[in-house]
Amino acid sequence: MKYIPHPPLQLSGSRELLGRAAQVDATLAYSGYVLQRDRLVDGEYPMFAERASGAHVWDVDGNKYLDFILAYGTIILGHADPVVSEAVTKEIRDGFAITLRKRVQVELAELLTSVIPGGERVFLLKSGSDATSAAVRVSRAHTGRERVIRWGYNGWHDWCANRPGGVPAAAQEVVSTFRYNDLASLEAEFARYPGQVACLLMMPFEVDPPAPGFLQAAAELAHRNGALFVLDEMRSGFRMCLGGAQEKYGVSADLVTFSKAMANGYPISALVGTERMMRSVGEVHIGSTFHVNGAEMAAAIATITQLRDSALLKRIESLGEQFQQGLRAQVAGSTLDAEVAGVPQMPFLRFTEGDEEVRQRIQDLFYTETVRRGVLLHPNHHWYICGAMTQQDIETALEATAAGFRAAEAAVNHD
Repeated sequence: MKYIPHPPLQLSGSRELLGRAAQVDATLAYSGYVLQRDRLVDGEYPMFAERASGAHVWDVDGNKYLDFILAYGTIILGHADPVVSEAVTKEIRDGFAITLRKRVQVELAELLTSVIPGGERVFLLKSGSDATSAAVRVSRAHTGRERVIRWGYNGWHDWCANRPGGVPAAAQEVVSTFRYNDLASLEAEFARYPGQVACLLMMPFEVDPPAPGFLQAAAELAHRNGALFVLDEMRSGFRMCLGGAQEKYGVSADLVTFSKAMANGYPISALVGTERMMRSVGEVHIGSTFHVNGAEMAAAIATITQLRDSALLKRIESLGEQFQQGLRAQVAGSTLDAEVAGVPQMPFLRFTEGDEEVRQRIQDLFYTETVRRGVLLHPNHHWYICGAMTQQDIETALEATAAGFRAAEAAVNHD
């Protein structure tokens, strides 16, 4: 029996706004995405949202979606969490941008040092790029060295920009990378620059988890070469465990950076480290215009406290495991080449067809079907589970992915 794809979504409102935005918004006018890998399925995905609540998002055309993108992982509790909203509203009512510091700054720093392994001092900033760049500057000041070895997506500043345009060559001449989960590759980088490396700064993982012992070996190698070991926990922090990847994988970092899930969508980041390492903050210039704003700090306190005092993180892991198990069963029963990747809290489906053109067509067909069925999955970036999701939501998502496999198989087999 021929498979009939789900009818297209009505997206006229999104298209109209996109046309207007292209006249004034540089991101939408010239690329549409921050990075090429952010690309969705053109013409099928909504571009503008109207509102969000819990695990769902409504676009400007009134279409409702079960959201697995979750603002690229900034949402951990669920959209518009009432406890977080009330904490933020109180700060706004009381005045949140004041010349003087507020009580919430001290309370948040105390909370962070109580839950982050090895955390003794905190420096609060606004964005993830702020925090990773601050970590690099502190590392250089502490060691008196300039070179950085890094891995993963660490932000957009000159030292780690993924696009060369506008970046002085000198800014990246003292930065190099290595192959993840390949200790020999990392050893080779240190050997190339003996006595020059200020820090090894890396995400604990992106999609595929670390091989057993890899993070510990990386930390030991950095220390053996007189460098600091810095973990970029933008994605893993407050999602893998309350204490992040350090707690999950039993590794200790000299400095750790956080943002994203830290405040359930509000713009704040943190550099956390030992007292000895963080002394170097006094030797460098790190600043932020909005560093005293209390609203985001209140959001972070409300978010972290809920995660600490509930079983939400365990539930998120369990739901992710259920989702991955269901996806694996679908892959096993499919004629398409695919594999389930990621960790339960951040699962992903990777299509592995060798022919790039065929693989892209399969991927587009799959994600066209899932988004039409009201499930918002990213084609090129791992997904996220949030605390507002339910077992029924996972079952709904699996019904959509099963339809996605059928739609792609029908089209490919017809060819």
